[in-house]
Amino acid sequence: MSMQTAQVSIENIGDAEGLDSVMTALKNITGVTAIDLDTAHHIAMVRYDDNQTSIHALTAAVSMVDYVTQPFPIDAPQNPRYDDES
Repeated sequence: MSMQTAQVSIENIGDAEGLDSVMTALKNITGVTAIDLDTAHHIAMVRYDDNQTSIHALTAAVSMVDYVTQPFPIDAPQNPRYDDES
């Protein structure tokens, strides 16, 4: 078992829902043992066992969350709050 610490960018994820999604995505990766979100600096410090996972799995998980949490114009039907403005 070789424990590593990685710094992963969460630059485009700024809302609470997105940050919760980042935590969930990272926690669900086998081998991740600790996560510390630093929202002020837009990074997540992740401690993991490199025999069970890799930095690539961490960045892929965050990338998927980043894709889902991209902002949409308020009047775009893709915006989850689209109906709130009607």
